[in-house]
This record gives sequence, C-alpha cells and structure tokens, in this order.
Amino acid sequence: MSIILQSTVGGFEAQFMRKLPLVEQAMREHGLEPSEFVISKDYAGTATIPLMGPFFYSYSVFFGEEQFTVTEPNDMVFLDYFFKRVLAVDEPPELPRRPGLMQRFFGWMSQAV
Repeated sequence: MSIILQSTVGGFEAQFMRKLPLVEQAMREHGLEPSEFVISKDYAGTATIPLMGPFFYSYSVFFGEEQFTVTEPNDMVFLDYFFKRVLAVDEPPELPRRPGLMQRFFGWMSQAV
C-alpha cells in the first residue's frame, strides 16, 4: 500500500507522483509503513493578486495520532523536505538559517565602493 494523497487544489504534480515510490521505499527501509501516512495539499492562503492563485501550498501530513504542516511553493519542494524527514527519523528537522536584516545591512555597508 502507498501513502494516501488528498488535495483540495487539483491534485499533485506528475513529477511528484513519479518520485513518490522512491520516498515510500525509503520509508520502508527506515521502518515506516507508507499506508499509515496521509498527505493533504491545500492553498496556504488567499490570492493576493486578482486572477492569480496563491503562491504557496499547505501540506499536512497525518500519521497515527501525530501530524505536522508545512508551507511550500510546490510539490517537489515539499517532497524533498518530506524525504529528508524520512531519512532523519530520529533527528529534529534542520531549518535553514538566513542572516538577519541587520547582519545583511552591515555586510552590505562594509563592502568597498
């Protein structure tokens, strides 16, 4: 059995569907049963520009009595995040660290003209 997919926004990208079996195989190798997982895809917010849809999607993952939700721009970015979480089952997620506004400002000001 595979991961149960739900979407209120028209389904998942073809590339996502092609790579999903690889993620499911990695899940099995790490002792997880894919059929116990449900991935739900929804719009992350309302459209800010008329005639254009939202720029991000909200992906909710349900497994057992646990769940988490992430907001990503497309299915492949989410799948990459989910795949990394499967590989790091026992570790907390690694969050990207960007320099703060003041750090970027001072870095820009210290550059030679």
